[in-house]
This record gives sequence, C-alpha cells and structure tokens, in this order.
Amino acid sequence: MTLLRDVLVIFVVAVLVSFLIKTFVARSFYIPSGSMENTLQINDRIIVNELQPKVFPLQRGDVVVFKDPGGWLPAQPPVATNPLSAVLDFVGLSASDSDQHLVKRLIGLPGDTITCCNALGQMSVNGVPLKEPYVLLPAGVEAVSRDDFSVTVPPGKIWVMGDNRYNSADSRYHQNDPGKGFVPLDDVVGRAFVLSWPVSHWTWLDDYSNTFSGVQNAKG
Repeated sequence: MTLLRDVLVIFVVAVLVSFLIKTFVARSFYIPSGSMENTLQINDRIIVNELQPKVFPLQRGDVVVFKDPGGWLPAQPPVATNPLSAVLDFVGLSASDSDQHLVKRLIGLPGDTITCCNALGQMSVNGVPLKEPYVLLPAGVEAVSRDDFSVTVPPGKIWVMGDNRYNSADSRYHQNDPGKGFVPLDDVVGRAFVLSWPVSHWTWLDDYSNTFSGVQNAKG
C-alpha cells in the first residue's frame, strides 16, 4: 500500500506541475497551415514561452502565437475529444485548440511605422529597410509583399506577418476588420522558441535580431 500511495502521489504531483507549467510558463502547439513556411512546416510542433509578453517584452522578429483577434479564422465546429486527448491537453502535452490560434512573425511593435515596398522590394520599419532571410517568395519574385501598405502600430498592439509572404492572410489582409489588422498584446499567448517535433526538424527558432538591429524605437 505504501508503494502504491507513493506512486499515486508522484503521479498527482507530476500532473499538477505539468498543468502549472502549461498555464503559466510553456505550452505546445502544432502548425495547421503553411503560412510560416519554410520556417515552420504543416504539422510541426512548437513550444511557446508564455512568460512573453506577460513578464518579458516581445521583440521584433519573434515568432508569436496569438488568439484570433476577430475574423482572422473561419468559425470552427465543435470537435469531440477522447479522454486521452483531454488529459494530454490538460497537462500541456497536446494542443487540440491549435487551429483556434495563429502563428506569425512579429514585425512591428507599438508606435512602429511599417511600409512596403521600396524600389528593391524591401519592407521598412521606422524608415530602415529590412533584409529578411526567413521570407519565402515565389520563384522570380523580389517584393516581400504582393500589396504595398503603410501603417503605424497603435499602443498595445503589434503587426504580424507570415514568412510565406504570398500565402499568408496576416495583418496586411485584415486592415478592413474592426481591429485594422493589428493584434492586441493581450491576445498573444507567447513566443515560440523551439521547434520540437518531428525530431528531424528540431531547432531553436531564430528571432533574426540582426535583421532588426538597425531599427530605432518609435519616438514617444
């Protein structure tokens, strides 16, 4: 009986710790679409640091997971989950609600002005043209966006774009929505920092700080 009790206590503690980690520290998501190729492939799994932006600030170039700000995703029918999936969701080892979230790269912080495209097809942040090695473009295309745009990010919001620029319904294509394409920081679940599955894809996710190193924060 003592052994059984000890095993039960260890199991309960492990589940509780996993739940607390999922709730406050880290969480797993799978990638349901190709909008972040070639950085992330469909059905890849990522680990998300939930301390950003709750405790630590986000940076330009971070890969972020966020809840639908409203109208970005089609309505999802209820999905029946089996008991095992429910348990894995509870402890953070699965993410059945991944298709209710979006994954994009953070391009603009509050106050930033983002414009595209210049004569070289580059996007600029606060007047600084960016060299974006993570962007996937169709063969023979140089412009990093099909459509030109110029926006200034309001307080408490961010501007996000997919790495697969010609196959990503990101901030650019929600400017007619009530949120004008901006994502509230309160909707950000966290920053993705590890591509965890499949094993052959395992890697730390780069925020490409060199790409944004010359960008100054917006005045005020």
